[in-house]
Amino acid sequence: MDSQDGTQQTHLALGHKRFLVTHPDVQDIEKVRLKEEVFAMVKADYMASFYETLAAESVLEMDQSILDTMRAKIDEEIKKLDEKIADAEENLGESEVREAHLAKSLYYIQIGNKEKALEQLKITEGKTVAVGQKMDLVFYTLQLGFFYMDFDLISKSIDKAKNLFEEGGDWERKNRLKVYEGLYCMSTRNFKKAANLFLDSISTFTTYELFSYETFIFYTVLTSIISLDRVSLKQKVVDAPEILTVIGKIPYLSEFLNSLYDCQYKSFFSAFAGLTEQIKLDRYLYPHFRYYMREVRTVVYSQFLESYKSVTIEAMAKAFGVTVEFIDLELSRFIAAGKLHCKIDKVAGVLETNRPDAKNALYQATIKQGDFLLNRIQKLSRVIDL
Repeated sequence: MDSQDGTQQTHLALGHKRFLVTHPDVQDIEKVRLKEEVFAMVKADYMASFYETLAAESVLEMDQSILDTMRAKIDEEIKKLDEKIADAEENLGESEVREAHLAKSLYYIQIGNKEKALEQLKITEGKTVAVGQKMDLVFYTLQLGFFYMDFDLISKSIDKAKNLFEEGGDWERKNRLKVYEGLYCMSTRNFKKAANLFLDSISTFTTYELFSYETFIFYTVLTSIISLDRVSLKQKVVDAPEILTVIGKIPYLSEFLNSLYDCQYKSFFSAFAGLTEQIKLDRYLYPHFRYYMREVRTVVYSQFLESYKSVTIEAMAKAFGVTVEFIDLELSRFIAAGKLHCKIDKVAGVLETNRPDAKNALYQATIKQGDFLLNRIQKLSRVIDL
């Protein structure tokens, strides 16, 4: 189940294929191939209950004889595992009993029986003393959570892992947990926290069971672009040696990052268009696709407008390689949503920026707090006078 050999954990690969089979943008011919792969993986691991789910969703055709064969095989295997547990309890020591229970947990994970797997992991945990081994059980639970996209289970497991670390735990597992938590944050639209966790793990990445290092860098760059200020982006991402060694292997990603930093807006937009397909076809990012597209455009428009007190709409459209109408419509939406601090002068065809002044905001806040304090003092003096 857990892979230490640099390959993605089988069930997470299966989860991604299942996602693509039902994706509206994947071509039918590709879906036929993916269905065959999903079916082969389900059959290889005797995933009976998951097979039933996929048949109910019309992802796969139900073949009753195959389902019966799977169930018979599972019953036979569980019987063997129970015999091993009984034997360990009668004739062997505590660690052998734990190993026998762990083997049963892993078998339930392998056949994709979530409820039974969680039950059995709990029993195994009751027989586990070492913090490191308890942590490994949490990682198994997290992998189950990501396979089923069960964010409640993932969130509880992350909290549990953090509590375990207070009892001890090694750096290697702590670093692995950061990537798991980063993936959880990214999947639940907390891109800022995800970026920080990914950046922290860049030099210690070992969680190949979740995804490859290239995918990890892809996520790190995407989350950082909408989360970091310009100085941090340069220092932590643009110039990071670990990112530089891999970024060229991912189509459009290097142009996307560098053209934003170098203010090459035409190149940025064309790289962004190239990347959208990859973002759309990603199981974790797809639900946030529209949100992410808006956030990126907010970042890039804000960066462009920061250089000017006023600029013509035509000049901005030219810089981005788009039409005046497109920029006009885009900016109207972003200004209305409070995402950009500028005004459009339609008559003159000019954009005027009205960036919020930090000093002014501080001054206003101080006055407000002062008024609040005076009111409190007046109320208090009235009470004392009585």
